[in-house]
Amino acid sequence: MTRRHLRSEWAPDITRELLAGTVVALALIPEAIAFSLIAGVDPKVGLYASFCIAVVSAFAGGRPAMISAATGAMALVMVTLVKEHGLGHLFAATILTGFLQIGAGALKLGNLMRFVSRSVVTGFVNALAILIFLAQMPELLGQGPTVYAMTAIGLALIYGLPYLTKAVPSPLVTIVLLTAVAMVLGLPIHRVGDMGALPTELPVFALPQVPLTLETLRIILPYALTLTMVGLLESLMTAAILDEMTDTGSDKNRECAGQGLANITAGCFGGMAGCAMIGQSVINVSSGGRGRLSTLWAGAFLLFLIVVLGPYVAQIPMAALVAVMIMVSINTFQWRSLVALTTNPKSSSLVMLGTVAVVVATHDLARGVLFGVVLSGLFFAHKVTRFFAAGSERTGTTRTYRVTGQIFFATAEAFHAAFDFREEDLDGLVIDLSAAHFWDITGINALDRVVLKFRRHGVPVAVVGMNPATASMVERLATHDKPGAALASGH
Repeated sequence: MTRRHLRSEWAPDITRELLAGTVVALALIPEAIAFSLIAGVDPKVGLYASFCIAVVSAFAGGRPAMISAATGAMALVMVTLVKEHGLGHLFAATILTGFLQIGAGALKLGNLMRFVSRSVVTGFVNALAILIFLAQMPELLGQGPTVYAMTAIGLALIYGLPYLTKAVPSPLVTIVLLTAVAMVLGLPIHRVGDMGALPTELPVFALPQVPLTLETLRIILPYALTLTMVGLLESLMTAAILDEMTDTGSDKNRECAGQGLANITAGCFGGMAGCAMIGQSVINVSSGGRGRLSTLWAGAFLLFLIVVLGPYVAQIPMAALVAVMIMVSINTFQWRSLVALTTNPKSSSLVMLGTVAVVVATHDLARGVLFGVVLSGLFFAHKVTRFFAAGSERTGTTRTYRVTGQIFFATAEAFHAAFDFREEDLDGLVIDLSAAHFWDITGINALDRVVLKFRRHGVPVAVVGMNPATASMVERLATHDKPGAALASGH
């Protein structure tokens, strides 16, 4: 690795990286506390997790400038485990999640991202923007005119300051100024310290206090599998979004393994499992973060803030952070997708809207993405079936069928139905596959049925024009060209 490459990956602009990481660290604190409360654990569990995961993923992750920490989606999975079995099993499940994610990276499951359509990604982003905005409402609605005014001033600073200077990220200036105003005037508003006590000691290494038995594995494995899937799905989707925002690439398989190592570390230092955070990642990139240094600094500065500067951090008004997160939701939402609804194919628009609807209704990003992927697959399969065709012509006592298109599970029955098995006085039949391609065992099975059915009627069949891939599948999977196939078919 050259020095230039190392600089571009870690710190293209050291000052911007540090400032961006500082904004992220400040915004991480209330979210980590909130996610800890969702999971039913002490706030320090989420804060320690955010520190460990951010620092480790800065080195081991596959996407520079992406922020990983404790998240709400992961916290929701842990609620029952914590309630029924306690913290020890939570830490054990976190460590097992890490090993499963490392295994996913070794198996190169990150490559599966290519099966996620653009419509699903857009729906994921829009749904997340909506959820981020809705999550700010409890801290805004019904809190009085002071909070409304503070939030409005915060938004004005965030969007107005860049017109004057971009030397310092406007969200950072907003947080500092509004905190100073709230402290000087003694405003009676909700602050970070009101969400939960900040830890005053450093995290220490300790293995989970659980029995090393199959019974423990039976308890934590279902949770670890769910955490693995949710964590990787959110992380890979976030990486894909940042790839587009920064016009750079990322190593998805390395990201899987990196998230795994980060979660193992978190579990060994009293933290819960986490994954990439789209909101914090957008804050980082919007504030100028482009390298791994911003991620590393976000995690390290987070620990410094809560352990050393805890009394001051506790004074940050939630209105300032609400303003920052509203900015994130506005910047995250793909506004062009609303205009594109009138120009995109209806199937693409339905996939995008369906993904948004499921995510917003369930508050589960994984379910929404899986719904979108399945819906995309169904629309694609339906679209491909429209390009299937089969025509025929008769020359003397021989009929030739010419098949065009893709033969797989969605077109197999149409392929079979294209042949007339009742035609009499045929001495031969030719199936020309020069313009066709077989994709799966269902298509091969349809070919077997056609050939064997004609043979039972006493009509010899010749299959010609197979491309190498189709010929290979027929050689391995078909039965019509094997000895005894006609007899077996007769039974």
